[in-house]
Amino acid sequence: MFGKKEAVVSTKNIETIIGPSVRVEGNFTGEGDLIIEGMLIGTLNTKNNLKIGSSAVVEATVKANNAFIAGRIKGNVTIKGRLEITSSAVIVGDIKAAILSIESGALIQGNVAMPFNEPKHDEHRPNPKKEVKRTENELAEGKLLES
Repeated sequence: MFGKKEAVVSTKNIETIIGPSVRVEGNFTGEGDLIIEGMLIGTLNTKNNLKIGSSAVVEATVKANNAFIAGRIKGNVTIKGRLEITSSAVIVGDIKAAILSIESGALIQGNVAMPFNEPKHDEHRPNPKKEVKRTENELAEGKLLES
């Protein structure tokens, strides 16, 4: 999605840029890519990619598909896909992301969760909730009977 030090984003997908001199307050919702270099206070929700630049200050609950964070965030961050946190980032709040990359030097105060799907029950193994009875002959032959 983004490069190591600077975000590389195709300009055709960028829907909104909040420049360094801009301050936005309220609920911000978007469909396309979003770049923040200024200040945002409230809530932030985009269905696509988010870049928070090194000079940005965000005091909001943040939700996005993928994100690159180099600035400051005070609030919980939920990312469906990949979250890249650079060495200049400061996050005070809980983080939830499927894929997480944290560069050395980043500051995080909060809980970090990476949800995963539980492995499916192996149908070839006996169900641990079922009672298993074995006769002496079956024990000798290594067979199991489920009741």
